[in-house]
Amino acid sequence: MTARILIADDEQNLRKVLSATLEKEGYQVQTARDGEEAIALLGKGDIQVVVTDLKMPKADGLEVLRYVQKNSPGTPVIVITAFGTVDNAVDALKTGAFDYITKPFEKSDLIRTIAKAVKTESLARKDFHARPGDEERYRIIGQTRKMKDIYDVIEKVADTPSTVLIMGESGTGKELIAAALHYNSSRRNRSFIKINCAAIPRELMESELFGYEKGAFTGAVGSKPGRFELADGGTLFLDEIAEVPVDMQVKLMRAIQESEFEHVGGVQTIRVDVRLVVATNRDLQKEVEEGRFREDLYYRLNVVPVHLPPLRERKEDIPLLVSHFIDKFNAKLNRKAEKLSEGALNLVVNYQWPGNIRELENVIERCILFSEGPEIGTQNLPEQLVERSSSVPSAVTMGADASMKDIVKQATAELERDLIVKALEETKGNVTRAAKRLKISRKSLQNKMKEFGLRETD
Repeated sequence: MTARILIADDEQNLRKVLSATLEKEGYQVQTARDGEEAIALLGKGDIQVVVTDLKMPKADGLEVLRYVQKNSPGTPVIVITAFGTVDNAVDALKTGAFDYITKPFEKSDLIRTIAKAVKTESLARKDFHARPGDEERYRIIGQTRKMKDIYDVIEKVADTPSTVLIMGESGTGKELIAAALHYNSSRRNRSFIKINCAAIPRELMESELFGYEKGAFTGAVGSKPGRFELADGGTLFLDEIAEVPVDMQVKLMRAIQESEFEHVGGVQTIRVDVRLVVATNRDLQKEVEEGRFREDLYYRLNVVPVHLPPLRERKEDIPLLVSHFIDKFNAKLNRKAEKLSEGALNLVVNYQWPGNIRELENVIERCILFSEGPEIGTQNLPEQLVERSSSVPSAVTMGADASMKDIVKQATAELERDLIVKALEETKGNVTRAAKRLKISRKSLQNKMKEFGLRETD
């Protein structure tokens, strides 16, 4: 569905420029000349993101924001403010605005901010509270025992102020857990601020977290709030927490413990109410032992630990994830793939997935891009995956009490079937040519095809 954006500004030229810019990006745009007209349009519904000036006649941007907070709390509001009135924008953020941009602004900054807001609105629109028995809870797909234990933790701690430490390999879905904690809490209508500590240069870490005052350093032409300040009343998610330099960890510790800090170059103490969720793909205890992470900070963060298992430890969930990603990329790429072939699914299930869910998602997208027809076969899978996938059946296909003889027998049968399917796919279903490729007789191949339920017409 194309997102519908509402632009509220009393400057006609600015409305025209913003409308043209956003329509070129594929959005549907509605405009309002003042806050009163904006509120009337919002009353009709079907608005995904609001972009509003703070200073407008009849009703200002804060009134528009309060209307959205009351009547459509999941709709992000981006405020436009003139240079020199950033304090007003910060007040709007504390009231619940999604973000702000300062006039004059770059089109690229506006487009990026709106894209982020559209994504957030789509996420918030989802119902995170799942019914018992659903394959998907908290927008997280998985039905293994380990995942159900994580759902239980989310249910117990989501609506508390306790700090949560999410641990797991890269690509396991740590940000989804953080989002589930936020959107299932009473803070769901306030800011959910995310920051990847690994992406911030060391020298900018303090100003990014705590903000700065005008003149604090070269290039600081105005004051700017940090992520803690923007998250006031909401949730702050610090990803890759182990990347925070040791000298910054002392200041971070104080901010977490006392809920207060100062801007870089400032003297006024700022108090905030922030729920903290942090994540790491490293062993923090080992980082402490080797002197790269403060022990006191580790214990301050490790209030509620959540261990996300790698995909290779939850193989039973792979078919569910595959189905989800097929639906996702069918919609995105306008394709009509239905499923993986049995042989392809077996290879996917038994692959070790060093890149976890992120790698699986990329593989499925690639398969849908290059596949033809409703079924994705083994020939569509990356060569590396096929070569490195184990042929030994997993718990998905064999019961936990299966004997070694049964496992070997099924492994052999699955390997035979995969080879036959691949040969038939490569020869476009020509049984004679497939038999020659497999170096068996046509009769033997026909018997095997009958055994495995592969009809010649398939």
